[in-house]
Amino acid sequence: MAFLPITKQEIEALGWDAPDFVVVTGDAYVDHPTFGTAIISRILEHYGYKVAILAQPDWHSDRDFTRFGRPRLGFMVSSGNIDSMVAHYTAARKKRSDDAYSAGRKAGKRPDRAVIVYTRKIKEIYPDCPVIIGGLEASLRRFAHYDYWDDCVKPSILLESGADLLSYGMGEKQTLEIAARLNDGEPISALTDIRGTCYAIPTSQYQPGPAVDCPSYEQVCRSKREYAISCRKQQDEQDAVIGRKVIQKHGNVIVVQNPPMPMLDQQELDAVYELPYERTYHPVYEKEGGVPAIQEVEFSITHNRGCFGACNFCSIAFHQGRMITSRSEESILREAKLLTEKPNFKGYIHDVGGPTANFRTCACKKQAKHGLCKDRKCLAPTPCKALQVDHTEYLDILRKLRALPKVKKVFIRSGIRYDYLMEDKDDTFFRELVEHHVSGQLKVAPEHCSAAVLDKMGKPHIQAYKAFQKRFFAITKSVGKEQYLVPYLMSSHPGSTLKDAVELALFLKEENLRPEQVQDFYPTPGTISTCMFYTELDPYTLEPVFVPKTAKEKAMQRALLQYFNPKNQKLVIEALKAAGRTDLIGNSERCLVRPLPGTHLGQKERRQNSKNAVSAKGKGKRTWNGNEKRHAAPKSRGSGRRP
Repeated sequence: MAFLPITKQEIEALGWDAPDFVVVTGDAYVDHPTFGTAIISRILEHYGYKVAILAQPDWHSDRDFTRFGRPRLGFMVSSGNIDSMVAHYTAARKKRSDDAYSAGRKAGKRPDRAVIVYTRKIKEIYPDCPVIIGGLEASLRRFAHYDYWDDCVKPSILLESGADLLSYGMGEKQTLEIAARLNDGEPISALTDIRGTCYAIPTSQYQPGPAVDCPSYEQVCRSKREYAISCRKQQDEQDAVIGRKVIQKHGNVIVVQNPPMPMLDQQELDAVYELPYERTYHPVYEKEGGVPAIQEVEFSITHNRGCFGACNFCSIAFHQGRMITSRSEESILREAKLLTEKPNFKGYIHDVGGPTANFRTCACKKQAKHGLCKDRKCLAPTPCKALQVDHTEYLDILRKLRALPKVKKVFIRSGIRYDYLMEDKDDTFFRELVEHHVSGQLKVAPEHCSAAVLDKMGKPHIQAYKAFQKRFFAITKSVGKEQYLVPYLMSSHPGSTLKDAVELALFLKEENLRPEQVQDFYPTPGTISTCMFYTELDPYTLEPVFVPKTAKEKAMQRALLQYFNPKNQKLVIEALKAAGRTDLIGNSERCLVRPLPGTHLGQKERRQNSKNAVSAKGKGKRTWNGNEKRHAAPKSRGSGRRP
């Protein structure tokens, strides 16, 4: 095994005149199967193509882009494993100081909107060379989309970048078909029938046929209602079984999305994960301290793809799909044995997961033949009656992994869908999860406690989490362990009012939870939640949705979730007054925050306190009195995409 070439000298040493493909990435070069660049380049290599890697090229000059000369078949461009704008900016649009996907965590190694910048540079140098864009950044921007950072609607990234073709989704099958047809001499302009791709064509040349026609770019720029309609149409066709061609006019050009490429079957998925990866970063980065992103995944195993949870704020449903496909037990065990032979393996497999760890099969039996339901989710607000729940195969895999020589512990860290787990009538998996696979803390994602907000998130109501929590601690106690739940929570999601944020703060106090960080909603392209954020409409009902948008509104909601922090006292008081909940300002145990020094509540506020307290009691709301049974929990830390 060896890394793919990254220099002209390595190309020459291999005896190549030129590579067939140059794969351009905004990340440092990490040859590991959790990195899209590694998968696409290794699968091309496996099928006989000569592939060179151009990682984090300097976009200010031509030098890096001409390093290998003109590739024989084309360039394949992505921003890397994550969106370049998310990599660079926080939800508050503040510049991040580091980048885990760059050597030594050094920020600034890739440009903003990396796919556009790289593609334009390539087309400037090699105007007639095919450029195929893919990965998360391109996939989520395939149509006209709201851009949070510029606060406007932008056209398809296919048009903004000037690329010839866009590959959306995971990409293996379409990549091989593109490569084969280019290799056979077909021009890139002729590749208009490949599933899982988008192309642009002048309206004068487009041949009308069966297709879902989205409102045009011009229409979605003018009308938020039309934007919401467009968003729903795109989401509804993201199904490899029943998905149809989707078109969207941009001026005198039409962007065409072919139906999604079918997911890899188990044999194909096994083959992808058993390609000869080096499973680490390129040695060239050693002098800078390596690439930190490898640390979380080096001794982790991906066993599935897809997520039928389909939370509205998550991009996986639009990028990877809701259909589940899983690797075989034999393939997973082979990878585990390979990991145990690595010189720095310490006996711990850090994760056996994927988008959601405990999904091994499709949500119901009909999906493989009839596709996914367009009018409801599989788990929210309540599980579908057709849901099939079975942890047997997953549990068998975990048991066999635990029994391997050199393996001390096998953890699950990528996310357990607790509402799905609670539907399993057999609690054997739940018991073994608690006894063997939790590293002291189990991270789960209730996200909020307000039913109104959870409905907009596409998440189950808080009763599902409470039932899970009760069972988790009961099993933990029965096996004689001290373990905790770390709930991920989100502030300022569309639908969340200040009153909802107060409700969440009270929930946190009741559960004795003190989150160290709060995940503020981040409107990334391609999600239902981002559509709601921009349009203030629910795309499935077209009904109005309250959206906290100003920095002040967001700050108050975030502060309420950390009401216990003295730094937030003034902002929490302001938020409680705005929410009409001054009854929670005071010195009693039931209050969230003490009054500011030298202040007191007026007569009007005291009357309101009394009304609110009676109202809360009448509705059966639990209030904190300091004497209720509590489960101690560690400080939690919100991060990234959650199942």
